Amino acid sequence: MTPADVLGVGLLGIRTRPLRAALSALGISLGIATLIVVTGIPASSQAALLDQLTALGTNMLRAEPQPNQTPPVVLPESAVGSVRRIGPVTTAAAVANTHAVVRRSDRVDPQDGSGLAVLAASPGLLPALNGSVQSGRFIEASDLPVVALGYVAASRLGIPRVVPGQPPPVVLIGTTWYTVTGVLAPMPLEPEVERAVLVGWGSAKRFLGFDGHPTVVYVKAREDAIADVRAVLPATLNPSLPGLVQVSRPSDALAAKQATQTAFSALFLGLAGVALLVGGVGVANTMFVSVLERRREIGLRRALGATRGNIRDQFLTEAVALSGLGGCAGTVLGVLVTLGYTTYQGWPPVIPVSAVAGGVFGALVVGVLAGLHPSLRAARMPPTQALA
Repeated sequence: MTPADVLGVGLLGIRTRPLRAALSALGISLGIATLIVVTGIPASSQAALLDQLTALGTNMLRAEPQPNQTPPVVLPESAVGSVRRIGPVTTAAAVANTHAVVRRSDRVDPQDGSGLAVLAASPGLLPALNGSVQSGRFIEASDLPVVALGYVAASRLGIPRVVPGQPPPVVLIGTTWYTVTGVLAPMPLEPEVERAVLVGWGSAKRFLGFDGHPTVVYVKAREDAIADVRAVLPATLNPSLPGLVQVSRPSDALAAKQATQTAFSALFLGLAGVALLVGGVGVANTMFVSVLERRREIGLRRALGATRGNIRDQFLTEAVALSGLGGCAGTVLGVLVTLGYTTYQGWPPVIPVSAVAGGVFGALVVGVLAGLHPSLRAARMPPTQALA
């Protein structure tokens, strides 16, 4: 028999008993759909959790001079540029305390700064802190007298937002009036920035007498190299006395993130194994019943010259076809369920390609294993016994 003949004979049982074939395929479909769902939904949930942990600054470091030193430690003006040349570093920025006083108007006591700091901000500060603008725009690299207010600073100054189309509010810093261009969203990673008024690096030099030396340097690097970057930061910022530069340790969220990435592996494997086992048992049961019901057909085919190999291939093809159809249907069902649930939860949909390919391939393997014994049993059946 040619392969086409084997396929045609193998599909005969599916065509003549469509309801039972559909129910058998449904069993393997549910098994494969379960495999996709228990892989895709936890993976999507894990991706959402990892995004939240990343927002907590798992790849961020903060470097600053050791406090209470005599004379005070000063970071070089080229600190940010030096840090950016470290290979694994992705973003670096700095702020510097200008020691200026900000007031809502010139009627306020010149010494009353409402507990707010005036910080010079280097370009790239918001990406380095995972920050965003709540209203208006940031002052990125501006030499003009413009400021952006931290979330708490905006509240204390009575400027909750910047409204487009309306005259922008102004604040007085030292003796210079600054236009407020934006209000930042809350920044839990750096509460000090929330309580600060941010001016451009060049603007601080031009109007506030800023000397250009950063106070704090923020660094973001690849998570797999965060420890190495932390080790070389002090020498990069202060080559002569690296011990006078303190660097924050990696966030505890990084350890939690790394633990989360490995916590689901065993669970996925166990649930997928159970799902495939259930589907395989269903196909095997169907094939045993099919062999018992079609004994006369087997005997007649053997009497007409069919070999044991022909009978074996017929039932094995039927088992693989049942599992393959069920696997394809289950894969589509599992993908649709996963997409629907993750969309409802607001998670990023993550459907591992390995799970999709493994679902179809696993269904075929299950079909072979489930149909092997029934097909061998049918092939060993003597023609006279089958016809009787």
